[in-house]
Amino acid sequence: MYLKKISITNFKNIPEAQICFSPKINCITGINGSGKTNLLDAVYYLSMTKSFFSGLDLYTIRYSTQMATLHAEYVKEDGTEENISLSLDIEGEKHIKRNSKSYNRLSDHVGLIPIVMVSPADTCLINESGEERRKFLNAILSQLDREYLRRLQNYNQLLNQRNRLLKGTYISDELLSTFSEQLSSNASYIYKARREFCDKLLPLVADYYKMLSGGREDVDIEYKSDLETAPLADLLEQNIQKDKAFKYTTTGIQRDDLLFLMNGFPIRRCGSQGQQKSFLISLKLAQFSIMKEIHSVPPVLLLDDVFDKLDMQRVEYLLRLVASDFFGQIFITDSSKVRISTILESINGNSVSMEIEDGRII
Repeated sequence: MYLKKISITNFKNIPEAQICFSPKINCITGINGSGKTNLLDAVYYLSMTKSFFSGLDLYTIRYSTQMATLHAEYVKEDGTEENISLSLDIEGEKHIKRNSKSYNRLSDHVGLIPIVMVSPADTCLINESGEERRKFLNAILSQLDREYLRRLQNYNQLLNQRNRLLKGTYISDELLSTFSEQLSSNASYIYKARREFCDKLLPLVADYYKMLSGGREDVDIEYKSDLETAPLADLLEQNIQKDKAFKYTTTGIQRDDLLFLMNGFPIRRCGSQGQQKSFLISLKLAQFSIMKEIHSVPPVLLLDDVFDKLDMQRVEYLLRLVASDFFGQIFITDSSKVRISTILESINGNSVSMEIEDGRII
């Protein structure tokens, strides 16, 4: 599936745009702050029903306007079209339609149009807390498995309810036990899905990193979870007095984390900026490969400002890789028109190039 055309109104700094795309390579240039990343985020939003960057939908609506709208025409492998329309307003209302029919739940749309974003913001996966790495896992697995998304939503709702009970002046042990049983059932499914995904992810990340780096370093990923030692029901029982003392749930899959290693040491401490960026690109390409295998179609790949801090050898390899038949539609942003021209010449394929300035295509 590829994005044929997009219409945008009042999304971030883009007042209005109608753009047709190539089914293969799409290059967008512009100075920093011009809106090229916002264009990619609009494409991402149409797949995930939320921004890759902004936690609040309010921040995606153009300043001093009341509503943002997105409309897209996709072409499937058999040549038929999918039309997706999305609107969100400053009151918090959000609506999405597929072929003019509204969804009952926004989550029902996630996974229809698989997508992978590679962005400078990915450094948070290395430098920030485990919450960012759990978000990474959840964003991928929610596109691959609707039951995972349902279980995750249930788990988070039950966790919030259990924590509110623990914060209260009176704690019902019977109700606490009920929450614990329900949490354990959902946690078991989530843990298994994360474990299986990480087992697939590691060898792919290692292979992509070797290709990007020339095999100069070895990388590894370790999945850490409380559930490695016992089912959640047992852990909650063991920690019940601790939970009552701390007034929140101290164990569970909400504490899961990924440890990124280079030559046996945390990449956050020992990796250069170039090595860290190569690792993150490898991580996202591995995500792409798994999603393609499961969906049987290549996800849309968004490469936002990926060339900064990469030497030319790594840039050239990455370009040859994503231009291959293994990959589908690709969007590339860069502040350098000269570099984009060089890219298009080296790829020599089906491509479109455009420039954006102050949120407008010129």
